[in-house]
Amino acid sequence: MVAGDEVHRGEVFLINLNPTRGGEIRKTRPCVVVSPDELNAHLRTFIIAPLTTGGHRYPFRIPCTFRGRGGHVVLDQIRTVDRERLVRRLGKVAPRTLHRALSVLQEMFAP
Repeated sequence: MVAGDEVHRGEVFLINLNPTRGGEIRKTRPCVVVSPDELNAHLRTFIIAPLTTGGHRYPFRIPCTFRGRGGHVVLDQIRTVDRERLVRRLGKVAPRTLHRALSVLQEMFAP
């Protein structure tokens, strides 16, 4: 990815998640950026949540459709990645999907 490209919340990138450990989601896969734009504009790292077409339905996995394929935003696998892991921009999730994901994250981290 070009070093100067802006990254925005809700965008989906193909991201190289390797190397991983244990039960972490692996491979190079689509991931949605969940970190706020204020952070994305100033840091080399981004908070992301992988997208998957498989897996189980859980309250912290948001159903979504991206590029015509059904799947989930896997919020139990959020992680911070460096800009160097971003392979290419794929698009954006629907605003409704992003809003729901952010609401679930807020619930997950509420005291």
